[in-house]
Amino acid sequence: MSSERPDTLRRVSSPARVAGAIAQLAALGVIGPALFAVLFTLLGLSIGLLPVLGIGLIFFLGLVYALFAVGWLETARVDGLYGFGLPVGRPRTSGRPGFAGFMRTIGLQIIDPTTWRAIANFAISTILGWIVLFLVGVFASGVVLAFSPLFADASAVRLARTAIDVPIAWAVPIGILSAIVALAAIVGLALLHGVIARAIVVPSREAQLAEAARTSSVQHAGAVRAADVERTRIERDLHDGVQPRLVSVGMTLGLAQQKIDSDPDAAKELISEAHTSTKAAITELRQLARGIHTAVLDDRGLDAALSALAARSVIPVHLDVRLDGRCSRDAEAAAYFAIAEALTNATKHSRGTEVRVVVRLRDGATPEAGRTLWARVEDNGVGGARVMPGGGLDGIVNRVVAARGEARIDSPVGGPTSVEVSIPCAS
Repeated sequence: MSSERPDTLRRVSSPARVAGAIAQLAALGVIGPALFAVLFTLLGLSIGLLPVLGIGLIFFLGLVYALFAVGWLETARVDGLYGFGLPVGRPRTSGRPGFAGFMRTIGLQIIDPTTWRAIANFAISTILGWIVLFLVGVFASGVVLAFSPLFADASAVRLARTAIDVPIAWAVPIGILSAIVALAAIVGLALLHGVIARAIVVPSREAQLAEAARTSSVQHAGAVRAADVERTRIERDLHDGVQPRLVSVGMTLGLAQQKIDSDPDAAKELISEAHTSTKAAITELRQLARGIHTAVLDDRGLDAALSALAARSVIPVHLDVRLDGRCSRDAEAAAYFAIAEALTNATKHSRGTEVRVVVRLRDGATPEAGRTLWARVEDNGVGGARVMPGGGLDGIVNRVVAARGEARIDSPVGGPTSVEVSIPCAS
């Protein structure tokens, strides 16, 4: 903790961040009460209208996601101001279909600790904002009081926002003192805001370690599942494709050997047939090896590898790749695999007529976060795709998670189907 405190103080005490905190607190002092009024109104409507055909449930659902929106904005505000490197908030989901899955999703969203920490910080920041607005008024009044002997006709001048009447003879020192004290209090509240935000919004060291351990476990499990899916695919391709063809070559050569003396012409035809089958087997083995890892990916990068992949696709592919640098081998391989599997899935199941592939390099929220390799594959098919254990989409998720990335699959019935992946460049 001792090493974290100086770092926190350095983050929150720079002049630019103190000035930003003062401006934001003043804004929250005005906006905060209005937002809380909206939240409490939704809460009142959800409770009051619950007996009326369950209409209150609609307002309750609005309240749940309004809380998430406020928490998301508060987290983004704090991270934008102090650069704590907070993760981008996402709505919770149960991952289960149907009404029961929807209700579980709502329950998970209600108890989301990240949202409630952000709401708590928002409430405290709103209170601090009220105080800052009061102190800004005192500061301005102190400045006016310091100059009041130049224009005041009365024997005493009231210090605004207080009930204190200051004799004109004491106006200058008290005005200056009031302005200095108010300004110091404003700066102190700005520093306090940063410390409180660090304590509430940023997870504790223990929570960060627990989250890192959980993420590592998920990545390990994803890597194991991805390897198992890949092994199964290789075994299936060898068993269903190359192996029968090689067996056929062996049988054909055996027949040719038997006929080479009695019927040389038939033996030549059999040898020619075996030669053709051998070349087809070599082609299949090359395609299988390319599916494991394509050589052009290492030699010329992801852009060239995807261009070759799009050229071999049965469905027309509109490729939009804009990369101003290279990522790690694992990150590029995971992105290539995800795009290749998404194209294969679209070819087999989507019944679509075209696929759009977009790939970008994105900067992280903070310099420490590094760059992210982002890709999106979308077809114009019938949709309805589901992640099934051992299936292609499951392989995409596992491969991306193993590379410390995130995969998102959206495929409503009627289409379109989109696969979106984000992979840290340094994975």
